[in-house]
Amino acid sequence: MSVRIKSTGISRSDDTYSIVEHTARAARQSLERAGIRSDQVGLLINAGIFRDSNTVEPAVSALIQKAAGIGLEYAKDDPRTFSFDLMNGAVSVVNAIQVATSVLETGSAEHVLIVSGDTHPSMTRSVADDEFPYSTCGAALLLERTDEPDGFGTVHTVKGEGTPAVEGYLDISTMGNRGRSLITVEREPGFEDRLLQVALDAARRALAESDHASLSEIALIASTPSPEFPKKLAAALGIDQRSVRLPDLRDGDPHTAALTAAYDSAIVDDGLAEYRQVLFVAAGAGPAAAAVLYRLPVFAGAPA
Repeated sequence: MSVRIKSTGISRSDDTYSIVEHTARAARQSLERAGIRSDQVGLLINAGIFRDSNTVEPAVSALIQKAAGIGLEYAKDDPRTFSFDLMNGAVSVVNAIQVATSVLETGSAEHVLIVSGDTHPSMTRSVADDEFPYSTCGAALLLERTDEPDGFGTVHTVKGEGTPAVEGYLDISTMGNRGRSLITVEREPGFEDRLLQVALDAARRALAESDHASLSEIALIASTPSPEFPKKLAAALGIDQRSVRLPDLRDGDPHTAALTAAYDSAIVDDGLAEYRQVLFVAAGAGPAAAAVLYRLPVFAGAPA
């Protein structure tokens, strides 16, 4: 048994800057694409970091679950959907895949829905800039168990040494009465090189389990702290630049939504038909990285 991607969902628009609404829309789209009911989702994991109005409580996963209409039945024998936030910067989605795999392997859930995405807490913008380098994008990744040979392999994680490289925080000494609409993101000098170092380490560990597949048969989907980061990673790994699949970067880095958005785009554009596997690599604050190989189903070229 393994765990594979059943469908994906993406939400981008300027009619709202709420990441709760965007991730809820992406969640509903993924269920519609998969043709499953909301009561078939046993677990929802929110992997987003920057949220509406710097919400701390309740868990944002619960707000997304409510907005998506998942698990809202309360009769005695109605199915239950559990949800929680999993926060580890840009690495959160791969960490969530690891948790989801463990849950699905126990048979305690039929499907697990991983949602991700970030927004400026002021909810007045969707385009990245130097002060807040992340674009607003909601993403959903619906996972299921399968007895087929496709699916995710082992998740490999790496923690770098030294300072965090990237930090996001609320400066309580200067926020005044505007704390719910402010956030500070700092990227240390050379942060991208440090992220690349841990990403390489994690990626090489994952590639060691590639079942002797040629690098020409592996597509790369990676975090996008810069538009060039995935291609720099590909060059260091010996993967052809043409095998890199990117999310829509016109508004900047989708951050926690980047991996799902890139996979969604590749599936919709039939951009994975010539590949046997996808190498997912995430790197971010810590510095930390995680990587996992995904064996593509035979129908991977069809829209998810």
